[in-house]
Amino acid sequence: MENLFIEATSTTPKIEFYPNKNLFEISGSSRPEDVRIFYQPILNKLEQFRAEITNKEYDYNDNPFVFNFKFNYFNSSSAKFILDILIEINNYFIDEINIQVNWFFDDGDDDMKEVGEELTEMLDIQPQYIMIVK
Repeated sequence: MENLFIEATSTTPKIEFYPNKNLFEISGSSRPEDVRIFYQPILNKLEQFRAEITNKEYDYNDNPFVFNFKFNYFNSSSAKFILDILIEINNYFIDEINIQVNWFFDDGDDDMKEVGEELTEMLDIQPQYIMIVK
């Protein structure tokens, strides 16, 4: 599967998806004008990759696939698609793919941590919450 890199803009987050390095990272602010146009291709890529690795013998036991969420802001429209991404990541877990989910938040931004907890509370995955101290 090919890498996916989308540079951040003033309204969209940076996306880094490197299947050969076991890394998906989303960072920055998310308030795109059309969230579906921005997020649907990313979600499709994650679904395609899961299907690809589920059908092959991949061993992530020693080196889990890491999903990093490093938002400093996202609006409610983005939250729906972020939840969709987390549900897809949960499907990786259900398919017994070794994953690690990290939810980063700035020191003092307890709201961002709580949003991460709320988005994942009904899923099987248990993210690590990592405070960024500046």
